[in-house]
Amino acid sequence: MGCATSAYAVVGRKNKKRIIQESVVFVLQFRVPVQSDLQRHLKGVAPKATVDRLTCLRNQIQLVAEDTGGSAVSELRTALEEYLSLLTSLVKKKNDGMEGCVEFKWTTLGDGRRAEICFTNLWMEILTVIHMMTALALTEANSLMIPKDCSDSGNGVRVVSSDCRRDAVDLLLKASGYLEFCVREILTRFPPEIKTKLPDDMQESVMQTLSIQALGQGTEIQLGLAVDSQKATLSVKRRLACEQVIYFTQAYHCLSDCEAVSHGCAKKLLRFIYWKFLEAKAAAYYYHGLVTDKGTEPSCHVIAVCCFLAAAEILGESKKACFSFCLAPPVTRAPPMWGVMKHLSQKIPEVAFRKSQTYGYLLEEEEKAMQCLPELPDFQLSLRPDEFELPEMEDVSSAGNQTHLLREHLDNSSEIDDDDDADLDR
Repeated sequence: MGCATSAYAVVGRKNKKRIIQESVVFVLQFRVPVQSDLQRHLKGVAPKATVDRLTCLRNQIQLVAEDTGGSAVSELRTALEEYLSLLTSLVKKKNDGMEGCVEFKWTTLGDGRRAEICFTNLWMEILTVIHMMTALALTEANSLMIPKDCSDSGNGVRVVSSDCRRDAVDLLLKASGYLEFCVREILTRFPPEIKTKLPDDMQESVMQTLSIQALGQGTEIQLGLAVDSQKATLSVKRRLACEQVIYFTQAYHCLSDCEAVSHGCAKKLLRFIYWKFLEAKAAAYYYHGLVTDKGTEPSCHVIAVCCFLAAAEILGESKKACFSFCLAPPVTRAPPMWGVMKHLSQKIPEVAFRKSQTYGYLLEEEEKAMQCLPELPDFQLSLRPDEFELPEMEDVSSAGNQTHLLREHLDNSSEIDDDDDADLDR
């Protein structure tokens, strides 16, 4: 799980191969529907046309996801949105007759027919659908950030276009919005005994953390765009780096108290966040040092050198945190240095060495300045999750009146009773 829907790429049913791919964005593992006999269990409970559409859309989502390993993002998104619209209509029309009649089953992609979660609650089905939409958005953002051919740059360095990076930010904000909606509007409908049985990546604290860290990753990409822009000032770069630190700090604290953090998705996510927090902190100290170094007072240069040295030390720690994340199950491949960290991995050691040599005499005079790290400036956060609401209701009442549905339900119940009696006779 974790960064690794991309760690388990499945291409075609007949050629399933486990490969470990690079992940830039932390993505969720796909859950896909397991076929259920909806027609039999919902006969007389819901209009036949509605049941047929539920069945068709669930099967379509399952087949497309399994055949493509989740890579058919556009087709899957269309099917999920249509399915969500149908579910919303059933919920908003208070079709309580469906509750308890049929089990909605979902399984992790690649696990075959073994159901990971099973429930009879329509709101739980809506939660699972939106969760899969989140996984799709994160997967697409990850794909945009991995260039198809690094050789285009001429020196093997990855080059991701500005448009791809901006689109990736939009997808991260969309994913964050999905998760915020789930926490705010869906999980609040479940009693505590249901919440505790949810999979790790559907626990409230985990989804909140995922939402926050998606904003942090969006800010990281924005910082990369600023580094590439000649118009972006040092103050802008420092602000983005400091905002990134705040996002990942919030995400870390949100998840660190979660009981599920000792294993699975939560454990890998926590290591990812710690790695990204260290990278962000190294960047923030570097840019804070550059801004501070423009001052004329000796103390400004001392603080700047302290920032550069701290950035260099934290950068080294971040590399260890990256390996720790990659080795956490399921094992993932360490991505090559990219974006702003590719730039800073070269600049930070160089500037730290040069400035410490230049202002070494000041450091000897200001020993107290070396005993604690300078405080980073605090900024108001810029990115917010995209607003998400359930789609408009569809008309699901035209397929027959209640008398007809009741007659179908009674007939179906009679058929089931007859089958049970026959089983007893045997």
